[in-house]
Amino acid sequence: MDKLISDFLSYMSSDRSASANTIESYRRDLEAFSGYISLRKLTFERVLPEHVSSYVKTLSDRGKSQATMARALATLRSFYNFLVLSGHTTLNPAKLTKSVKTTRKLPEILTSREVDLLLSQPRVKDYKGCRDRAMLELLYATGIRVSDLLALDVPDINVQVGFVRCTSGGKERIIPIYKVAAAALAEYMERVRPYLVADAQDPALFVNTSGTRLTRQGFWKIIKHYAEMANIKKQITPHTLRHSFAAHLLENGADLKAIQQLMGHSDISSTQLYVDIIKSKYSESYKKFHPRALL
Repeated sequence: MDKLISDFLSYMSSDRSASANTIESYRRDLEAFSGYISLRKLTFERVLPEHVSSYVKTLSDRGKSQATMARALATLRSFYNFLVLSGHTTLNPAKLTKSVKTTRKLPEILTSREVDLLLSQPRVKDYKGCRDRAMLELLYATGIRVSDLLALDVPDINVQVGFVRCTSGGKERIIPIYKVAAAALAEYMERVRPYLVADAQDPALFVNTSGTRLTRQGFWKIIKHYAEMANIKKQITPHTLRHSFAAHLLENGADLKAIQQLMGHSDISSTQLYVDIIKSKYSESYKKFHPRALL
């Protein structure tokens, strides 16, 4: 069963250009399902729709969220599509299993003032603060994922022209950066990075105090620290600036198709999420402030 999972993950990565985060989610879901059917003396090829339904119910009994159950079922559907295509089975049992109904939770976004507060927290007089300011400015300037931010190499940045080259899921896109972000990056790259990086041949753009490429966990601690310093009460995640970037562009009149391209969404339905955020925001304001809204 391990080989089938490995083959599927390789297929999704090479043929379908799935991101590293998506591949890892697939791995976790399939390993959990593999453990479940192993206890029942089953192999992937012998799984029936009732086994998948039973597994989803087990997740529910364990208190898993609807989103988690829906993702697990979607993973199994993709996996069994692969098994059918590769001739390992003729049946996709997950496809015959009733879908899990989910209510889409809109992500929290920062106001423009909160973004300004967050970005002003790093102390640019020291090495770490200069690096952190450059990272936060670049995130809000481009809306790239944190995983893509941390995967950037020095040649991916052109501060003179003002753009960053981002490669994700096998696709490359060029994203402009505003002058303040370009200036913060230039200062970090010229004044700080040469003293932080352990190996001068290492191309990593953002490095930790040990001189190696910064990790996602390390960045998570950084943004949480500055959110506390800024006294921002909202739940900040590594994706908060990405969501805020898209919502603010849309709010200020940017075209949805342009935002889709900047965000790297393959399907515009993913970008449509930000329309719902803006609608929700204005709906709340209307109900709160219109003098006759509560009559």
